[in-house]
Amino acid sequence: MKHLLVSIISIFLFASIGQAQAVTGKWKTIDDETNKVKSIVEVKIVDGKLYGTIIKLFKEPSEDQDPLCDKCEGKLHNQKIIGMQIINGLELDDDEWEGDDGILDPAKGTVYDCKIWLDESDKNKLNVRGYIGFLYRTQEWFRVE
Repeated sequence: MKHLLVSIISIFLFASIGQAQAVTGKWKTIDDETNKVKSIVEVKIVDGKLYGTIIKLFKEPSEDQDPLCDKCEGKLHNQKIIGMQIINGLELDDDEWEGDDGILDPAKGTVYDCKIWLDESDKNKLNVRGYIGFLYRTQEWFRVE
């Protein structure tokens, strides 16, 4: 009986860890207005919390290829967007990652509360929701192989 209980607990523990790690990797973001690929964000778990960093931007040839976050405030003001951490320490709650002030939109310089979860029907699609109060917007990010 003891071995059965340990086995069951292990299965649930590993399933939870697998779900948590499933969101890690590189994700392609799409611009809401143009429907063009906007960036690649690398998502990692560090000390049990979720973080995401912009590792590549897709800009038009006439645009600055390595722009600064001129709309960001505080220590991020005028910092390079490539290499900028935009997902900040989300915590796992069941099958969703969430946190207050959890995601930055460098284009607007705005920080939102955030919730992130894998799409149930497509594990290569990540749902990323930024919200202030009851107002929210959800983006779909796509896994980069």
